[in-house]
Amino acid sequence: MKRNYGYLALIFILIFTLLFVQILSVAALSKQGSRGDEVTQIQTKLSELGYYNGKIDGIFGSGTKSAVINFQKDNGLNPDGIAGSKTLEALGIASGSSNGLFTDSEFALLARIISAESRGEPYEGQVAVGAVILNRIAHPSFPNTLSGVIYQPGAFSCLYDGQIDEPVAASAEKAARDAINGWDPTGGAIYYYNPNTATSAWIWSRPVLAVIGAHKFCS
Repeated sequence: MKRNYGYLALIFILIFTLLFVQILSVAALSKQGSRGDEVTQIQTKLSELGYYNGKIDGIFGSGTKSAVINFQKDNGLNPDGIAGSKTLEALGIASGSSNGLFTDSEFALLARIISAESRGEPYEGQVAVGAVILNRIAHPSFPNTLSGVIYQPGAFSCLYDGQIDEPVAASAEKAARDAINGWDPTGGAIYYYNPNTATSAWIWSRPVLAVIGAHKFCS
């Protein structure tokens, strides 16, 4: 009986590819040893829910794992300490990517910070705040991740005055998308401030690139 080795080889390749993709998807889950923006989101949510009281640093250590396990136990999930799709869904964190270079959780974080920092500002000013954050990621003087820029100590007052916990405006989500898509009304600014409330003499010395709403945007 003549065997079709080409057909068998094709089946083998397909099976191997499916297994390889499965392995990659598992490896991509946030678990102990993982780092990045999704881990920061997990820590933030667990902290808000009272499960995590460690440093929000985007590093999935033993403390984060313990918090994930306790959250999983309380929510009827497999307590494996791995933030898979069901755990992320229970935490209210979207997994995957629908915004090019940024995951859905990163997009949500950007929209939240825009909403908190530019509440009441004109739409262009909201996009401008998002653009400054993205400009910082690309600038050598700042962390090179979204969560690193946002959670850099002292960078954004909304993290300390409670504004970050307010509901996210729909306009901020649209502004985040426009900023990600390349709209920068500031012309490359990496700082901004409100001259009516700013107290730092240093920030007043920065060259102003644009004035939008109540904010001055600087290089």
